[in-house]
Amino acid sequence: MMQRVTSSCRAVVVVAAALFTIISEQASAQSRNTQQAARAEVTSDGPSYVLGPSDRVRLRVYGEGDITGDYEVDTNGYISVPLAGRVKAAGLTTRQLEKTVAAALSRGVLKDPRVNIEIATYRPFFILGEVKKAGEYPYKSGLTVLDAVASAGGYTYRANEGKVVIRRAGSTIEETHSLDAPVPVFPGDNIRIPERYF
Repeated sequence: MMQRVTSSCRAVVVVAAALFTIISEQASAQSRNTQQAARAEVTSDGPSYVLGPSDRVRLRVYGEGDITGDYEVDTNGYISVPLAGRVKAAGLTTRQLEKTVAAALSRGVLKDPRVNIEIATYRPFFILGEVKKAGEYPYKSGLTVLDAVASAGGYTYRANEGKVVIRRAGSTIEETHSLDAPVPVFPGDNIRIPERYF
């Protein structure tokens, strides 16, 4: 009888370990997919970067000095362009936005407008937790977590300097990363430096 109970317990432990492994692998795969999607959105040259609120774009319409200028994506995801009106920018790349603005201008006064759009400034990132000056900071291409910590005045004495928790822009999932290697930061990221427990 005791042998059967022990065998049953072993079987339950084996099944639980197998389920834990499967769930862990799925969570890791989801985290990798989220990171890959975030990396695909932000590149140094910006063509595949997906715009969002607080990004600022530099718009040029050739031969139209009154329209050319910098425009910030508002909290609803729009930019307001003279002669084109409010144009949805959030969720688009700069190339897609060029086509959208050109189409909006074509419906108005301009015939065959030539539009060029580039990123003027990226949306800020946010850092909180065990840093000396938590808050919002401007994003620069190539930023890492250690750069972000330096921008925020460095770690507090309570900080766990070995890991970071990041919620990527547009995601509700928090990812924990080891700081053994550089961890990239993207526009709109929320970075949290946790407290150490010893």
